[in-house]
Amino acid sequence: MTDKNPGSTELILTVGDDGAGARLDRWLAAELPDRSSSEIQRWIKDGRVWVDGIVAKASRKLEPGQAVGLSIPAPTPAESVQPEDIPLDILYEDDDLIVINKPAGMVVHPSPGHAGGTLVNAILHHCPDIEGVGGERRPGIVHRLDKETSGVMVVAKNDRAHRDLQAQFKARTIYKEYLALVEGRLDPPAGRMDAPLGRHPTDRVRQAILPPDPVTGVSRGRDAVTEYHTLGVYSAPIRGGSAATGLFTLARVVLHTGRTHQIRVHFAWRKHPVVGDTLYGYKRQRLDLKRQFLHAHKLGLHLPGDGGRRTFTAPLPPDLQAVLDFLENAM
Repeated sequence: MTDKNPGSTELILTVGDDGAGARLDRWLAAELPDRSSSEIQRWIKDGRVWVDGIVAKASRKLEPGQAVGLSIPAPTPAESVQPEDIPLDILYEDDDLIVINKPAGMVVHPSPGHAGGTLVNAILHHCPDIEGVGGERRPGIVHRLDKETSGVMVVAKNDRAHRDLQAQFKARTIYKEYLALVEGRLDPPAGRMDAPLGRHPTDRVRQAILPPDPVTGVSRGRDAVTEYHTLGVYSAPIRGGSAATGLFTLARVVLHTGRTHQIRVHFAWRKHPVVGDTLYGYKRQRLDLKRQFLHAHKLGLHLPGDGGRRTFTAPLPPDLQAVLDFLENAM
């Protein structure tokens, strides 16, 4: 293994029964949801990951009971993110965390093509002491929303809160409820979608439902469970100058896992894509909307400070409310 950097963090994980036959890189991605796939691949390439004491490749198949060790390098000061005076819609704040109503169009953290104007830039201006919490490129970030998804997000303000919130997300004790408008009428009107997700085999931008490996029978994706409940069904004219009408369903959606694009992929898989989602659904907007109708409505968690349970709610933003008003008036 390569020499450890000063300040690197040593971590030992044990493979459970559900990890039998899983690839090392995919298993680590599931075990460390706050870390990006590229980050994990870099650790493996640099020889910072080993199985039962032996440096391992990304494709290494795991067995229950094996010990997976990591030497996570300390954050480097290069390319530090700059604070920016960007207004924030703050729903709640204490010494440990800040709860934000993220607007559509805002990227959560800097990435190629989005060096500034992100939620992280805004948070660093609002909370200067947060720098370095959880990593220099994503300070305080414990979960994400897509750029065009609005709604509730929580950000940790210190390392202790960051670890606490990470543990809650991993244990799936955080309640995540969304409001989504989807194409067509959901049948049944309430249900549960349980289909593993992973990166699309040919399109790196998309996620997809992945079938089991034909040899091992083990899913090549990560478990993903989405629960939904119909709130209303609407019939309204669609855009395009014709007299055609469309059916639309407003659903309350509860996530039991938190995979990339999970809601969007699951509903598209059921032939009910999220309205306005040009990646997984119709390529042209059918209603007067400039993004997908997806909003993180509620987030329930235990406060790291006193352990008290709190639920935070963000109302529908004006652009989504306008679409809903149009549908209700068209009935």
